[in-house]
Formats: sequence, structure tokens, C-alpha cells
Amino acid sequence: MARLKEAYLKNIVPAMTKEFGYTNRMAVPKVQKISVNIGLGEATGNSKLMDGAVNELSLIAGQRPVINKARKSIAAFKLREGMAIGCSVTLRGDRMYEFLDRLVSVTLPRVRDFRGVSSKSFDGRGNYTLGIKDQLIFPEIDYNKVEKTKGMNICITTTARTDAEGQALLKHLGMPFSK
Repeated sequence: MARLKEAYLKNIVPAMTKEFGYTNRMAVPKVQKISVNIGLGEATGNSKLMDGAVNELSLIAGQRPVINKARKSIAAFKLREGMAIGCSVTLRGDRMYEFLDRLVSVTLPRVRDFRGVSSKSFDGRGNYTLGIKDQLIFPEIDYNKVEKTKGMNICITTTARTDAEGQALLKHLGMPFSK
């Protein structure tokens, strides 16, 4: 079992029950899934960029990503329907907990001048979205093999009903929020 999942079951569930006064253990919020998405608009001109993004995302997530294709043609962006414009991966279960553990304990502290992540990125229902400008902060990525730096969105979906519950859950899981 993943280290973070064990900590959730042993320490976080009792702490959250005490903090929010849940009467049922199943009412305690938990992380449902984590979606990692790389959008590549430049892939319309250079299709090799997409291969690099797929390889890097599979290294980061430990799972093969899905290639997202354009739904509509947009002439201003030189985009045709069916062109590959991004890739995404959805993590659940033990892989999700391992990814979150690596993100919180290894990856985020590697960011230069890191003062914590914003606590304003909640959606109103306890889900948190984090934007990363550079994939090189992940230790799995080899600096020499990177053609172009790519940003990514990491969306953490929880079962929390409010932002306060979602923030408390992520704080207990080790997410470094800025003061």
C-alpha cells in the first residue's frame, strides 16, 4: 500500500473527523482522482513535440497518457479537426497516492524560490488545480533529452463538499500552501 494512503487511513481520517465533526467515517473527504494534462498548441506545426510530451508524461505519471485531438477546426490557429493538440492521464488508486506523494515531497520543493502553492485555486467544490510552467522540476525527466519546456495542469479531484474541507484534506496530505 502507498505510504500516503496509509497515512490517510491512520492519521488523516481521525484528524479530519475531529476537525469537522463527521459522524460517519465514510463522510471524511478523500482524493478521488488526479488528472495531469499537457496542452500543446504548437504540435500543429511540429508533430515530434507530441511524442516528447507523451513520453515525458508517461515517465511522470507511470501510466500511458491519452492523446487529445481537436474537436473543431479553427482557421485562425491553423487547426484542423482531429489534429493532436495535447495529452492527458487520469490517476486513481495506489498510482494516484504515489504521484501525490512524489509531487508534495520531491517535486514542489525543487521549484526555485518556492513559497508554497496558492490556496485560491479551489473551484468551490473542494477540487484543486495546480499549473506547472516547466516539466523539468520532476526528477524523472532527463534534462538532456528535453526538446522544449512544456507546462502542465494537475487537477486533484476530491469528495469534499466545500473548499475549506478540500484545503484541510490537502494540507493534511502535505500540500505546501502559501501563507
